Amino acid sequence: MSGASGRVLVVDDSKGIRQLIKVNLELEGLEVVTAVDGAECLDVVHQVRPDVITLDVVMPRLDGLSTAARLRADPRTRDLPLAIVSACTQYEVESGLDAGVDAFLPKPFEPDELVRLVKGLLERSDRRDGVCSGG
Repeated sequence: MSGASGRVLVVDDSKGIRQLIKVNLELEGLEVVTAVDGAECLDVVHQVRPDVITLDVVMPRLDGLSTAARLRADPRTRDLPLAIVSACTQYEVESGLDAGVDAFLPKPFEPDELVRLVKGLLERSDRRDGVCSGG
């Protein structure tokens, strides 16, 4: 048992990728909510209240980099850890950093790489929120 906890919003226009990410994170004890593109992500983020968001880059309606920039511009979501999970080009990495993305995972990826990345972002989120396990 991993002891992981947290809610992850997975944003990808590929149903297969959404399902792959969802299953692997749920096996680690995480709650996963999915969105099909950046526009849906922005529609649901305040109801879902995720601890981490993973974003594909190329999506219809609103791409991942624009979504990241909008999340960073909103005081309610500006500190949410964001990871780009995409076949990242150097331009996308640089643009992602400019938009405030915290981490990148290139597709194709190994499931254990995904789990490590998300758990690392969850730990950073806990520290940022001032969560203390001591007593």
